[in-house]
Amino acid sequence: MISETPAQTARHARVAAGLAELERWLGDQVRLGLGQAGDRDWDDLVKRLVDAQAPGAAGLVARLERVRAAAGWPGALLSEYALLNLLAVAYRRRAELPPSLARTVLTRVGFTTSRAEVLAEPHVVDRWLVLGVRDEPLDHVTARRVWLRGQATGRPALILTFTPAAHPMDETPPPGATLEAALAFYPAAAPLRALVVDLDGEEPPGFVLPPGAVEPGPHGAFPAPDGLRGGSSAAGLGSWAVSVEEALEEVAGAVAADPWTDAWPLLLDGVVPGRADLGGLPLCPVCHDPWRLIAVSGGGPVTVAVEWTPLGLRPLTVWDDDARPVPL
Repeated sequence: MISETPAQTARHARVAAGLAELERWLGDQVRLGLGQAGDRDWDDLVKRLVDAQAPGAAGLVARLERVRAAAGWPGALLSEYALLNLLAVAYRRRAELPPSLARTVLTRVGFTTSRAEVLAEPHVVDRWLVLGVRDEPLDHVTARRVWLRGQATGRPALILTFTPAAHPMDETPPPGATLEAALAFYPAAAPLRALVVDLDGEEPPGFVLPPGAVEPGPHGAFPAPDGLRGGSSAAGLGSWAVSVEEALEEVAGAVAADPWTDAWPLLLDGVVPGRADLGGLPLCPVCHDPWRLIAVSGGGPVTVAVEWTPLGLRPLTVWDDDARPVPL
């Protein structure tokens, strides 16, 4: 067992107290009724969890306001309460959990993993397809999610970066690009977030753009992060794509390993989009109407990169008949 420093011991004591309060609060909500809590109650609880140095748990509580504002909120809110309670109990009993799940629990609560720790993990070398890029404005920063999928390993990956709101975002590989890279995954029960590893310190030549893409920038190409190596064309997607049945099995495995999983990238092969579903799987209700996706498909089966969420699929990119990626 690794001994803790006094600072780590003190933090765990504060987190334990904060999550114990969260457990009591959740019990009161279920006993008194789901409609009892107001926005002020959640705001106060968020502040107390932040003070207890549990920012991850605070973030989960902060999103409850959006959950209650959505259609069908009672069931969704109860599910969120259940996941919060599970997190508090898992933290309290983390010594009994497998190491990878215990690490996941600490991460979800708000403990960070240093870059050095991540880079010490085994590297995964593969040719990665960029499934999609999504920016999400947060408080004072913009989070950029670059979703990848390995050709040989079939592993999904997330490259997550944060940029101050007033600063321009770094250029990243566009959807459909392929790149040779070594990734180091953050330790977790269902590893997903990763860092690009610079194996030799040399300036990488970049990556291969998808068919028909225009090379932006003054130098005629996107600058590539350290460790990226040029790959082959993404025209043939068969080695990256999965069927709906395989996708469901993959997501089920991820959620079984990490019940707090809220996003997972997939490349679905041969699916027909509809107004509210994709290949029979529901679309996320907060997504825009998928008219562009439907138009590209022409009513036939297409290959689509999506972000799975508990509320449904969020389309990222669709490939047309000429194998050209169309961001959605």
